[in-house]
Amino acid sequence: MKTSEEKKEKPKFREKLAEYGTNEMSISELLAIILNTGAHGQSVEELAKQLIKSYGSNQIKDIKDVKQLQDNFKLPFVKSCQLIACFELGRRLFKTPPPGAASVTISSPEDVYQFVKDMRELRKEKLRGLYLNARNRVIYKEDISIGTQTANLVSVSDVIRPAIEYAAVGIIVVHNHPSGDPSPSDEDIKITKKLVEAAKIFDLNFLDHVIVGKNGFVSLNETGDVF
Repeated sequence: MKTSEEKKEKPKFREKLAEYGTNEMSISELLAIILNTGAHGQSVEELAKQLIKSYGSNQIKDIKDVKQLQDNFKLPFVKSCQLIACFELGRRLFKTPPPGAASVTISSPEDVYQFVKDMRELRKEKLRGLYLNARNRVIYKEDISIGTQTANLVSVSDVIRPAIEYAAVGIIVVHNHPSGDPSPSDEDIKITKKLVEAAKIFDLNFLDHVIVGKNGFVSLNETGDVF
């Protein structure tokens, strides 16, 4: 027999979809419609968010193992098959990844540097955000702002927004110093502290701020000035 909780939660997202369309729906809400019901004490919304948090909004479509879903999330066999069939259908119909998507795992500041080495030669400061899932895989990247030759304007909301939109777990920001010297300025340290605190509010992990110079980089996670 269906619980009153299931009866209430099932049509909530369907009605939102019908009334406002897909543009007003988050990825977790769309996934909740496919899941239909929760499992093992979790509401359908909680289950959808857990799946996205574990895999990332871009990587979740690559799940192909029914047993993996059953074992890791205690999903019933039929529900696991439905999800994987849905992901496979989407993969075959829409093969182009979203802009900024990448297939890189970040394990250290050196990995970050190797991933963004193209920033070494930039003549103006650019701030780039890397957004990671629970497995430290880059699920999205975005050039957030471009400054002058000596300064970059940083908006905390512009850094946090893509993390929420793409259901990221971790954030790394990178910017370059056109002077060639990657040593952090007082302003670099100040804005990093703001970003760390802002990430906590949204239950996100701000992992690092890497500054790229002509021949090297500095990780604020390693300097001890912020973290």
